[in-house]
Amino acid sequence: MLNIEEALKNWTTLNECLPGLDEKDVKALLTHEVSHDNRATLVERLHQRYNALRVARERRELLR
Repeated sequence: MLNIEEALKNWTTLNECLPGLDEKDVKALLTHEVSHDNRATLVERLHQRYNALRVARERRELLR
């Protein structure tokens, strides 16, 4: 299970967990970061990852 506080503790923990997360988990991290610490660099990185996962999902859906 995703520990949001641990994942967002610092860049190292974020970068360690991001590759293994799905779209739902990344969205949860993004929502939490925006509503709590709102660190611009983390918000930007999470949004980039979320967008990449969303685009990949939408592309798969379109090509079915």
